[in-house]
Amino acid sequence: MTGPGISAGSPRREAVDLIGVCLDGMGRTGGQARAPAALREAGLAAAFRECARLTSDVIVSDPVPVRGPSGLLNERALLEMLEVLYGRVRAALAEGRFPVVYGADCSVLLAAVPALADVAGDAGLVFIDGHEDATPMELSASGEAANMEVALLLGLTGQQAPQPLLSRVGRLRPEALVMLGMRDDSFRREIGVPTIADGVRLVAAADLHQDPGRAGRQAARQVAAQVPGWWLHIDLDVLSREEFSACGAPGEVTEPGGLTWAELGALAASVLGSDGIRGWSLGVYNPDLDPQRRSARRIVEFVADATSNWT
Repeated sequence: MTGPGISAGSPRREAVDLIGVCLDGMGRTGGQARAPAALREAGLAAAFRECARLTSDVIVSDPVPVRGPSGLLNERALLEMLEVLYGRVRAALAEGRFPVVYGADCSVLLAAVPALADVAGDAGLVFIDGHEDATPMELSASGEAANMEVALLLGLTGQQAPQPLLSRVGRLRPEALVMLGMRDDSFRREIGVPTIADGVRLVAAADLHQDPGRAGRQAARQVAAQVPGWWLHIDLDVLSREEFSACGAPGEVTEPGGLTWAELGALAASVLGSDGIRGWSLGVYNPDLDPQRRSARRIVEFVADATSNWT
């Protein structure tokens, strides 16, 4: 048997809780905050073939596109999201369900990973993203939490962060993390942030093309050997912009390369079919850049394909 539900204490694969997060980490009106509604309209629940129940969205204060007292962008809404989503994910896991968080950006991991750690006793993470997201708070030019969540979870930064974020700092061990799909070397050099590859297993995008399924299985096995349960996160900017352009912001500088939908599908299916997985987040879709909703439908198709071995 494969998929959620194989390991003792894991949630049943027929018990998916879909949790939409209506937050735009950049503080825009709309943007990623509109992703949950757009994905539902495109058929997200049906992609799980009657395995999923829709739950109410996580709703936060109106966005403010400036940095707050601690230097975080859209700080009030971000901290509200972390508090509410932590409770929602923890409750789902405690009931033996499989939470799927959709919408928003990588900052959702600052709620999901600690929630899993508190329920399971420890937590791991398979992280699929075009960026390392390990910018220290002190070096962030924008204050966007989605550029620093890995550094926060590893305890590399954030000792002066406000609550509830401070209690999430350092909740992930380096050996319980595998990162796949990075292609941000030039971006990190520009802002003066070194790679964390010396302490964390990292597989760059260029090294995934030959056999993404094998890479996914290896990543899942490594993390599963370290912890009683682990989380999968997929940032859709791991895709090349030729394949998927409905992310980021208009005019944003993008990194070349990236995965195809077929490569990401093989990678995700292999991870989702592995032992010990307890939840999944999928983010960084901006419906404002997808007026015809073609990308929304493609995301739903990807979800259906990646979970096809659950039935």
